[in-house]
Amino acid sequence: MIETLAQLRTLYAEPAERAVRKQRPLLDGHCQRFIALSPFCVVASAGAATAQGAQGGQGGALLDASPRGGAPGFVKTPDAHTLLLPDSGGNNRLDTLTNLLADPRIGLLFMIPGVDETLRVNGTARLRDEAAFTDLFATERQRPKLVIEVQVAEAYLHCSKAFMRSRLWQAEAQVPRSVLPSMNQMIHDQIGLAAEPETHEAMMERYRAQLAQEQTPQ
Repeated sequence: MIETLAQLRTLYAEPAERAVRKQRPLLDGHCQRFIALSPFCVVASAGAATAQGAQGGQGGALLDASPRGGAPGFVKTPDAHTLLLPDSGGNNRLDTLTNLLADPRIGLLFMIPGVDETLRVNGTARLRDEAAFTDLFATERQRPKLVIEVQVAEAYLHCSKAFMRSRLWQAEAQVPRSVLPSMNQMIHDQIGLAAEPETHEAMMERYRAQLAQEQTPQ
């Protein structure tokens, strides 16, 4: 088992100079353009351990990764050191937001459909509910209750090998939705609900109605 950095480094070569130097302390023009074209990102955060984790002896902080999406450019970059991510309606667990209250560190992975490279951004976050922030998104699908303001500390482009291996954007790599039960059926089985689970078709129709409601002027 690997337990030290010295042990780990015996398995891997040192990173190439380009891989080290590509990390920037700000969002340059290329990074800002990438974010403007991206309709999807994954947000990573850390926070206090849940009661279940503490009881299980894990202790420390648990990590969370949450998908966020919108029309391309839904994340704004007002300057090279700042990123603004609107908080859209979800399941109200508030995992990311409560984590950020406990620990402001945040990581984001931006993706563009059809582009195999990704953009990684790390920094610290603040939850802004002031009108000066939410008003910036007044013309979007839905005015957010708050905006995650990220002070950028690191930004760098990530190579395409993972997406090439996975063939994520290739049509022939897609699988039919029917290979899995509906999400409601899976959750129904996991927690043992007695009620009949909602069908996938009914769930999608409900989601479409909710998204349509988001587009209604507030």
